[in-house]
Amino acid sequence: MAKTPIRVAVTGAAGNIGYALLFRIASGQMFGADQPLILQLLEIPVEGPQKALKGVAMELDDCAFPLLQSMVLTGEADVAFKDVNWALLVGSKPRGPGMERADLLKDNGKIFIAQGQSIDKVAADDCRIAVVGNPCNTNVMIAASQAKRLPKDRFTAMVRLDENRARAQLAQKAGVPIEAVTDTFIYGNHSPTMFADFTHAKINGKDAAQVIGDEAWLKTDFLPAVGKRGAAIIEARGVSSAASAANALVDHVRDLTTPGKVHSVAVESQGRYGFAEGVWAGMPVRSTATGHEVIDSYQMDDFAKSKIAITNDELVGERDTVKEMLA
Repeated sequence: MAKTPIRVAVTGAAGNIGYALLFRIASGQMFGADQPLILQLLEIPVEGPQKALKGVAMELDDCAFPLLQSMVLTGEADVAFKDVNWALLVGSKPRGPGMERADLLKDNGKIFIAQGQSIDKVAADDCRIAVVGNPCNTNVMIAASQAKRLPKDRFTAMVRLDENRARAQLAQKAGVPIEAVTDTFIYGNHSPTMFADFTHAKINGKDAAQVIGDEAWLKTDFLPAVGKRGAAIIEARGVSSAASAANALVDHVRDLTTPGKVHSVAVESQGRYGFAEGVWAGMPVRSTATGHEVIDSYQMDDFAKSKIAITNDELVGERDTVKEMLA
């Protein structure tokens, strides 16, 4: 018996990440090869982005994806989020030349207040939200603050790109396949302050630090390489990560909908791992049949604690910058 189609909203749908993402969703890579879906696509309500969105929809039509039942193209949040089961918040305002981070936080805060309110008002009762638009940890905090109907644990932000980057770096250093690297989790903010925890990572089931045997490389090369990878890609390509970000969102949602998967997700901290109450921080979670549960049993050494303290300070600073916006 055929499954009932699910409704999936994507914001910033005509942007670079959206373009890299939509075809993978429609092909079944995110929700499964037997799950039909309806895409509800939101773009800025001005002529250029709306025209581009129509072009993307034309290409989706031309792919003749069997799972894609229909599409909604709109510039209105209440239309895009109506009855959706998943809201993928990809779009955000980028930082312009000379723009202060505080101004960026507040400008994006306005966007995510409006989207959080709309989702809470019109989305399906089982709606889950994944925020990609940066600064994603604080944007998801703002969106979740507007929810009265939907519980806060439905709101997550993506640090999976950082986890994927960390695994790739460790695999290359050790000369092993990607699948040999496990238990590599991201703590804190999706920013250069994040802590890619190599102290619990495993390579073929053995301690990664022991296998690599180069503590200096792990601390002084590996951590900055992961934290500043986005900037390195901009320097190389002239544009920010898009295909890898879209791929990470596919991983993020697929694993959240696969019970038993253990992976890095930014969730409400609730004081775990030394993070302040009220911030959204990356940490390991295990997916369940109904959502996810945080794995809070990893013991951190002094080095790890010092790194977590730095990224926590940044998250607290962002929270304080936008505190007047929080409901």
